[in-house]
Amino acid sequence: KLVDSHYCPSCLENMPSAEAKLKKNRCANCFDCPCCMHTLSTRATNIPAPLPDDPTKTAMKKAYYLACGFCRWTSRDVGMADKSVGGCRYEQCRHINKLIEYYQQLAHREKQDRDRKKLARRRQCMPLAFSEKYGLGTRLQRQRSGAPISSLSGLSLKEGEDQKEITIEPAQALDEVEPLPEDCYTRPISLPEVTTLRQRLLQPDFQPAGASQLHPRHKHLLMKRSLRCRKCEHNLSKPEFNPTSIKFKIQLVAVSYIPEVRIMSIPNLRNMKESQVLLTLTNPVENITHVTLAACEDEDPDDINSTAKIMVPSKELVLAGKDAAAEYDELAEPQDFQDDPDVVAFRKSNKIGFFIKVIPQKEEDADVTVSFKIRHDFRNLAAPARQNEEAGDVVAEAIWLTHHVELRLGPLAP
Repeated sequence: KLVDSHYCPSCLENMPSAEAKLKKNRCANCFDCPCCMHTLSTRATNIPAPLPDDPTKTAMKKAYYLACGFCRWTSRDVGMADKSVGGCRYEQCRHINKLIEYYQQLAHREKQDRDRKKLARRRQCMPLAFSEKYGLGTRLQRQRSGAPISSLSGLSLKEGEDQKEITIEPAQALDEVEPLPEDCYTRPISLPEVTTLRQRLLQPDFQPAGASQLHPRHKHLLMKRSLRCRKCEHNLSKPEFNPTSIKFKIQLVAVSYIPEVRIMSIPNLRNMKESQVLLTLTNPVENITHVTLAACEDEDPDDINSTAKIMVPSKELVLAGKDAAAEYDELAEPQDFQDDPDVVAFRKSNKIGFFIKVIPQKEEDADVTVSFKIRHDFRNLAAPARQNEEAGDVVAEAIWLTHHVELRLGPLAP
């Protein structure tokens, strides 16, 4: 799976992967409630503020705070001051930020060392004739005679600017830990003031023990992913870049084109006795699909888990095309497919129910498993169509596909 875009599930702002990485995969405008994890909303209020011209006089000024509409938590509960611009910043752990800056500095230093070694290796292997032909020797001599020019000056922030060295103190192991307070076991506990384990783990940098230490967190971004085939790397599913769109640019997943087989009812299965099982077959495409079923052969490599003998209908099953508005259209006339009642139990829109006969062969505690082959026609509407010369219509060429189906019917009846 490949990430196409990141977006906020609340404000639906989308951004590329590089920008989302800089923002630590969080939205800058939306916040989660630290108590119930619902989205916080911004509330406005009026507060008195002194006038800049006359401090003795006050005027009402707009201020904003965060509030949860589900658990009624507000940013005022933890002592956060109201903001005059509607923004809010949660408290960040300085130690973790310092660690991140330190490791970024180490990575930058390692990259400089690797580039310096590559450049030195290239200069040693440079042929003299090549440097004299293109005039590189004079350029190198000019650099040596004059002021030294760093080959990695482009990697630094600015020329001549000293990069601030960041140092951290390593953690020290202690033999003794701080003792618990004397009233630890006698002090009464107020459950509303104690945070839950989930609330602490959502803020791993602080892990607040009390409800008064909870702070709102920026909302996590979600992702839209595209799916490729593992063998041919062809695009199977690719969504739209806009997060408000639920459509797909490419939707070629096999589930959307292969008829779906499901178990509807299973009788009491007994060893070496014939039982009738009701299955359903659903057509996911909009055109009529013809399906034939066949039992697996004796030396079929796919038939390795079967524990029962199966008898499938020999007649061809015809499935109507999928129509989303069919159940709401009262004037639509039902199609007559002339179904055999011994094979087809019912038919509803693009779904039919049919019978198969099963004879369990092994008297064991394991579940009864049957296997068979399903063969159906498929019309690739994305491929170039072939024009019918007689009727003058454009018809998609149909191909026949075969799939192996394995059903687990459950244990034998006692």
